[in-house]
Amino acid sequence: MDSLRIDNLEVFANHGIFQEEVSLGQKFLISVVMYFDASSAGREDDLNKSVDYAKVCSDITKWMKTNRCRLIETVAERLAQKLLLDHKIVREAEVTVRKPWAPIGLPLECVSITVKRRWHTVYLSIGSNMGDREKYLRDGIAFLKKDQCVRILKESSLIETKPYGKTDQDDFLNGAVKLETILTPHELLDLIHRAEEDANRVRKEHWGPRTLDLDILLYDDLEMDEEDLTIPHPDMLNRDFVLDPLRQIAPNLVRELTKH
Repeated sequence: MDSLRIDNLEVFANHGIFQEEVSLGQKFLISVVMYFDASSAGREDDLNKSVDYAKVCSDITKWMKTNRCRLIETVAERLAQKLLLDHKIVREAEVTVRKPWAPIGLPLECVSITVKRRWHTVYLSIGSNMGDREKYLRDGIAFLKKDQCVRILKESSLIETKPYGKTDQDDFLNGAVKLETILTPHELLDLIHRAEEDANRVRKEHWGPRTLDLDILLYDDLEMDEEDLTIPHPDMLNRDFVLDPLRQIAPNLVRELTKH
């Protein structure tokens, strides 16, 4: 992937833990690397198909001067998020924040932090078997869309399926969603739980009836197994109500997952 680099943009701003840092301010050096496909801009000599680095520098300077953070880690995190959200073409952003006047009482050149953040591709399974099932599913997707850190890319049609695991309950409507996000897996899980709570989901029994059920199936090529989250979803390949909607929006992916 191509990259555009800005090195050591100098900004005088008021970030820090100590009161004198906040009140008096100090110098910061900001470096960023933005990763994107620059081929169209290069071929057509068109700034609209690239990233305007003059505007990036102006926006960073304005943000640094109008916000207050205690930690340079927070400054770097928020600037990386801003770059990804403000410039749709940018797929990955690396931000380094240098603090040459760090007040530690010892001689040093500078203190710095570097973070790299990017858009991740995620597939979700969605389901409901209570009340107005389709409305619960549409409202759940709309809840996710409201978060600026989530972009919905594709939605499957909804299919009716028999309940799985606990069979003495109403039939489900199931679907699949492809999205991209800059949230971490646990941040995305928290957002999903808030969407379910917004749908008044009550967790009374395992595999029981639910107004809204959202499950993370895949998050890039990540493999993780923690107490509250396992990716890929551990039982997805045994569930037709997961694979059939997923096949609608990612047939090649399902073919790869099921061929072994």
